[in-house]
Amino acid sequence: MTEKKHTEKKEPDKKEISRRRFLTNVAVGTAAVTIVPRHVLGRGFTPPSDILNIAGVGVGGMGRSNLINLASENIVALCDVDWGYADKGFERLDTEIENLKTRIEHGPPPPQPGQPPVEFDRTKAQARVDRIIKLKADLPKAKRYQDYREMLERQKDIDAVLVATADHMHAPIALAAMDHGKHVYVQKPLTLCVEEARKLARRARETKVATQMGNQGHSSDDGRTAVEYIMAGAIGDVREVHIWTNRPLGFWPQGVPRPEPLKTPADTLRWNGNGVNARLAAAMAGSFPVPDKLDWNLFLGVGPQVEYHPIYHPFNWRGWVDWGVGAIGDMGAHLIDHSMWALDLALPTSVETISTPFNGASYPTATLTFYEFPARGKMPPVKLTWYDGGLMPNKPEELGDEELKKEGGALLIGSKGKLLYETYGLKPRLLPKSLHESFGKPPQKLPRIEKEEHEMNWVNAAKGKVSASCPFEYAARLTEVMLLGVVALRAGKKISYDGADMRVTNVLPANDFLRREYRQGWSV
Repeated sequence: MTEKKHTEKKEPDKKEISRRRFLTNVAVGTAAVTIVPRHVLGRGFTPPSDILNIAGVGVGGMGRSNLINLASENIVALCDVDWGYADKGFERLDTEIENLKTRIEHGPPPPQPGQPPVEFDRTKAQARVDRIIKLKADLPKAKRYQDYREMLERQKDIDAVLVATADHMHAPIALAAMDHGKHVYVQKPLTLCVEEARKLARRARETKVATQMGNQGHSSDDGRTAVEYIMAGAIGDVREVHIWTNRPLGFWPQGVPRPEPLKTPADTLRWNGNGVNARLAAAMAGSFPVPDKLDWNLFLGVGPQVEYHPIYHPFNWRGWVDWGVGAIGDMGAHLIDHSMWALDLALPTSVETISTPFNGASYPTATLTFYEFPARGKMPPVKLTWYDGGLMPNKPEELGDEELKKEGGALLIGSKGKLLYETYGLKPRLLPKSLHESFGKPPQKLPRIEKEEHEMNWVNAAKGKVSASCPFEYAARLTEVMLLGVVALRAGKKISYDGADMRVTNVLPANDFLRREYRQGWSV
């Protein structure tokens, strides 16, 4: 099917659904009526609530991993704008099975010189093998789509929707799914702009469906222990937090010009910064055919019209303002999360981002973002600093010869000591070592997520068995904090923020960055 045919067949105005009608239907309980206890049906019968019918939207990258973790349920529909890329991921499932089996039998490879032993859990590895085998068996039975709107309109047996597309389509797809009364799991960051985050939180409250953001560290035992250290007062009053990641590093390009031909002859350009960037843009310029199985129009979705280029897709979209929110969107949900949770941080009163050169199209190579959070009851104000692109805080003297992990981490500085944890909230420990040893494990105040399985926690929430670990109510606020760093970057100066009114009070043009215009023909 040509791109033109896709466009003609799937124009949004032809698929328009009355949001008010769906909200009315959902409000009277359509999302909840599938919960049927086993004893009602009798021995030997599986009630609808025991198995969830799940659809995946965006299944070529992280979505593939999510599907593996959801394989105990019925995967009834798959939707992706690029089936060429998605199928390559599914083809690698056999290789992953063989690699895992080899490790189960022989153990992990020996560590590199100077590195700690590789952690490997044979039980978890075998469970993953079993899930992959189950997914492989289900894939041929799942109906395939390229347009999520068509999927939601046509397939009525879907109970829940996984959204793992590029960032710019998270909100439109999630809103559409909730309008249809579906439970929704959305990869991080929840949305591309602040206004969308608030819309998703509001819609989740209205529809009462089970929601979850894909920041799996929120369900980890270690992450919850990190929070409990703070709750127990292990380091006293916290006024200062430092959080860092090495992304984007080599994972995707940032700080690059948008590909375009030279506007002036090359021999007239100087070899200064502007001249070099112009040459780099020209070197990448060219006419690249859209891959056969990619519907570029559907990838763009609500985003602006941009010609296809392989520097944008797949995955590289994360570094471009049109479709992603850079390093803070990728890793902020894994790193800011536990500090914000433990300290009960609401929204900041001011945000300032400084960076390496920013061209407005591709996020800078490295940024520093300074947040100021107000006092909360007896808890003092907090200054939180975000570092990415290789920038890092000063090493605490309590570490001695040990270095901070360059991959990422968080350091909370309190009046009685410090707390250090790694990405996803892993391996929390108190500094100095003497404090860690004397304090011991903090009292457990937070419930633990069964097997630390973030996706299955959402499934069980949809079945009415548990509460979701990271529902939109919390995830939207965390996402807003992350996105305000991007707003300050685009504003080019420190912003003062009125969270109650969702308004930048001192740099009025920056309010435009709290929301966005959708491409003509698209709406939510």
